[in-house]
Amino acid sequence: MSALPSSAESPAPTTAPQAQPSSTSSHPPPNQPDPTLESNAAQGRLSAAPAASAAELASLKIRLQGALRQFPDFPSKGILFEDILPIFADPRLHEALVRALELHVSAAYEKPDVVVGLEARGFLFGPSLALRLGAGFVPVRKQGKLPGPCETAGYQKEYGQDFFQMQQDAIKPGQKVLVVDDIIATGGSAAAAGSLVQKLGGTLLGYVFILELDFLQGRAKLDAPAYTLLSSQEK
Repeated sequence: MSALPSSAESPAPTTAPQAQPSSTSSHPPPNQPDPTLESNAAQGRLSAAPAASAAELASLKIRLQGALRQFPDFPSKGILFEDILPIFADPRLHEALVRALELHVSAAYEKPDVVVGLEARGFLFGPSLALRLGAGFVPVRKQGKLPGPCETAGYQKEYGQDFFQMQQDAIKPGQKVLVVDDIIATGGSAAAAGSLVQKLGGTLLGYVFILELDFLQGRAKLDAPAYTLLSSQEK
């Protein structure tokens, strides 16, 4: 006969693991961040960013508007000339202009590959804006001013026709392009610049101006969105 142990050992009682509450958006797992709170915080940051940019842009526009000078009857009787040059005479205002344009472009458009500036005042801020946006700069000039093979587009002026040109290799097919100038009046020169962009295979994102003469209805000639930074002359 086999001997039995003097005392039979009973197995130790086991305690069933406590059921953990299922983790939901209302009841996150213990010791883990609440995904609902994190999501709400992220959404709050995202919604606050555009609001902050809009407030900054509004403040910059007030500063820039106050820097403009007006000269009646220049260059001819009945014309109120808006002088933007004081903006460029003050480095703080110059920076404010570039920053204001950067804020608008970043919010309204895809990132451009190229900024096209019209002769001549588009050259004043076009290169600075392009540098800020990480884009190239391409000038549009009057006929005969650029070397090498050029593409040409005509536009109507008050007393006849004029021509703009762009070098044929300035824009690569498919590049996204933003056209800038100081002011839009009749819209003919800006439309000609836009047509040059499209002839070279670029994708025209839109037009950006500092000022606009609304009563001339120049934007009606443009085939892409147009934006004016500062208050315009309505009549």
